[in-house]
Amino acid sequence: MNLSPLHEEFVLHFGEMGSRWGINRTVGQIYALLFLNEAPLNAEQISEQLGFSRSNVSMGLKELQAWKLVRLKHIPGDRREYFTTPDDLWVIVRTLVEERKRREIDPTLTKLRELQLHHTPGEGEAYAFERIEEMTKLIELLTGWYDDVNRLPTDRLVQLLALGARINDLALKAASVLPRRRKPDENDGADEANTDR
Repeated sequence: MNLSPLHEEFVLHFGEMGSRWGINRTVGQIYALLFLNEAPLNAEQISEQLGFSRSNVSMGLKELQAWKLVRLKHIPGDRREYFTTPDDLWVIVRTLVEERKRREIDPTLTKLRELQLHHTPGEGEAYAFERIEEMTKLIELLTGWYDDVNRLPTDRLVQLLALGARINDLALKAASVLPRRRKPDENDGADEANTDR
């Protein structure tokens, strides 16, 4: 590698972590190099600095583009393509989370819904069907929460994250002030329309 000690250590670590995050080492190192560089780099520069073949760099850049983690830049008077990462770390984080949700969570939720829609529990399947329903509800709850949070402006999201565990205290205080939602079995004969306040 043709890098400073700081760059090299960061790039090598990112390559190691990449394999744990579901991308290969080469892609992780390319991303780390682009992330640390102030100026956009072309494939030849990336290849020289990391010691990778041009074909490996090209494949890595295509994968990073598919993840929407790198941006293509054109420099006037230069026909080569240059690449960079978004300047805003929150854009990177939001992109990563959205892409992982799209690739990993959404297909699972689709499959769970299909199983419930197209299968009637047969003999010995009642428990399994119940567990699938529970998992579907949990994932729907989490993805609904994610959608709500993802719509927040970044400054509000930072404030929310800074609250940390204090959110639990706020929820407890709100629960003590807001009217409690009654369950249908607590109805005491009143119609359901009156149970929700």
